[in-house]
Amino acid sequence: MLQTGTRPGTPVTSGRTRLGVLGVFVLGLALLLALSAVHLLQGTARLSVGELVRAVLPWVDDDGTRAQAVAVLVASRVPRLIAALLVGLALGFAGCALQSVARNPLTSPDTVAVNAGAYVSVVAVAAFGISLPFYANGFVAFVGGLAASGLVLLVARGGAAGPTRLVLAGSAVALALNSLTTVLLMLFPENTIGLFAWGSGSTVQSGTRLVMLATPIAVLGVLGTILLAHRLDVLGLGDDHARVLGVDVRRTRVIAVVLAVLLSATAVTVTGPIGFVGLCAPVIARFVARRVPSLSNHALLLPLSGVTGAVTVVGADVLLRLIVPADVSVSVPTGVITTMAGATVLVWLARRLRDSGPSAAVPGRGTHGTVRSRRWVVTTGVVLVVALIGAFVAALLLGERMVLLGDVANWWRGTAGREVAFALDIRWPRVLAALLGGAALALAGTIVQAVCRNPLAEPALLGVTPGASIGALAVVMLLPGIGIWPVMGVATLVALATFALVYRLATGRGASSDRIVLIGIGVSQAAVAVTTLVVVTVSPWNTNLALTWLAGSTYGRTLSQIAPVAVCLLIALPLAYIGARTLDLVALDEDVPRVLGVPLDRARLAFLTLAAVLTAAAACAVGALAFVGLVAPHAARALVGARHAAAIPVAVGLGALLVSVADTLGRTALAPTQIAAGLVTAMIGAPYFVWLLWRTRAAA
Repeated sequence: MLQTGTRPGTPVTSGRTRLGVLGVFVLGLALLLALSAVHLLQGTARLSVGELVRAVLPWVDDDGTRAQAVAVLVASRVPRLIAALLVGLALGFAGCALQSVARNPLTSPDTVAVNAGAYVSVVAVAAFGISLPFYANGFVAFVGGLAASGLVLLVARGGAAGPTRLVLAGSAVALALNSLTTVLLMLFPENTIGLFAWGSGSTVQSGTRLVMLATPIAVLGVLGTILLAHRLDVLGLGDDHARVLGVDVRRTRVIAVVLAVLLSATAVTVTGPIGFVGLCAPVIARFVARRVPSLSNHALLLPLSGVTGAVTVVGADVLLRLIVPADVSVSVPTGVITTMAGATVLVWLARRLRDSGPSAAVPGRGTHGTVRSRRWVVTTGVVLVVALIGAFVAALLLGERMVLLGDVANWWRGTAGREVAFALDIRWPRVLAALLGGAALALAGTIVQAVCRNPLAEPALLGVTPGASIGALAVVMLLPGIGIWPVMGVATLVALATFALVYRLATGRGASSDRIVLIGIGVSQAAVAVTTLVVVTVSPWNTNLALTWLAGSTYGRTLSQIAPVAVCLLIALPLAYIGARTLDLVALDEDVPRVLGVPLDRARLAFLTLAAVLTAAAACAVGALAFVGLVAPHAARALVGARHAAAIPVAVGLGALLVSVADTLGRTALAPTQIAAGLVTAMIGAPYFVWLLWRTRAAA
């Protein structure tokens, strides 16, 4: 377990200590004031220091430029600065409260899916054309964030199940909600225009109206959190000590979480979900509190986290406009910078994670299924083959235009009518893409879950899928019309580079499974931020292409786009099957493989490299499809047991079946409107994942 390194409830005693506390706050406020001044000077319109002074101080002599400077300040820069200050303050308080409740420095509005829940709620309201007043919109965001965080904290036992399970549960729930958000943005582009970039957190404001409306709610949340300061101090001593001292532990936790969600939802309503401020600010504040122990008292730690959050957001905004041209910085979300910074902090914390011996493998118990008889395994395989044949036939027959088996036979012989031939010529590459892409994702997920010994892991949570998306989207947007093999090559290289970074960072202190998962999640978040940056800078008015890719779709696929995944499967499937026994040993624990002579680190590296290549190839066929690599391996183990010699082919078949059925439903349910296959897999995968989290809750 990671430790916060602070001692709750430390009293302020000596004058020297008071001077140190005062010095920290003075330094923080001075830094915030300096960054704010720089922030006001930045923008498309040049504004000198003298003009800024004349605009702010009315008694200074005016040379005729004051009116223009005031107009620039009031119209855009001051609202943007106030929004950054308000949101940073709110997220700093929210993150500190959540970390204290969970006694886990990895807890934040991002890692417990508060921001994802609030964001999907706001997008859902906008998607259906409902225009709500600010406070009603904020209430919707609050309900969504509270529901998402409540689910995460429930299945992670409020953080008591360990940092890995908490972050993994929060990341997977956020992945489900973000998949739903992406599909809503695709289905309702007119109603949700501009919400893609806003989803990464943008401080750009048109006037001060939103900020002024949000301020009373933020003040209420801040004051309520400060009133809990003493209870949070006592709670840090442990539940038993807190109860002895008269603190109602459950009520304190509930109130603190509600206030943190209120602050986070307010921030999302104003600027969108600015990532990882609620992680960075409290971590920095607690780091400072190690040097000045009196700051560990929540009456001081909470305000310090708020000031640090404000410094983080304003500083990120300043840095963004320093490195990005002024005319482009308006469209680039501030959350891109804060997410990268937060991902760095998450990786740093994960590298400090102490191995906990055998307990580290507890979450992985779900990877060991029930032993099945040979007859059961064979019967399952036969049923699966029949189901795949049925799915393949149904996928060919169903769609915007229905065809018959006789039409398919005529098309195969080359004697079909023009309309039937046209429909099937377009349809059958999509059918193959769904089958092969699903199979590749399932095989990659099986490998990742075995190596990480965690049934909740999948390539999308370990940096592999986001890395492949960066490479593929960059090539497609920068070089439209280029062939699939260059796209596949770049996607594979970036996926491998992302995985190599994860593995290198994880092996610094021994490549434990928990550390690989946490670092993978951190790198994944950074990769998602880079993807957003690529989209909004390269083609800000063509986000639908990126959304189609990110949601996971077979739309417009051709045989050339299927070739990479077919080749990779032909190579990877036999290799994985041959290495099934080694994979069984790697999935057990850290000690048994080494005792039996398995080079554990080398085996991990080889298997995860294979998973990275498969994920990149699948991305070329079906995009960044979520949950297939999570659901198919777990369902396979439940059906035929944990032995990978049986589980691998079943998982591959289930993955192919899942994506094929999802694609067919997406093409037929609302025809001629097409729903991305990613929506259907998310609708199947998200409930399954919630059930899986609940089922493994006790084992954690």
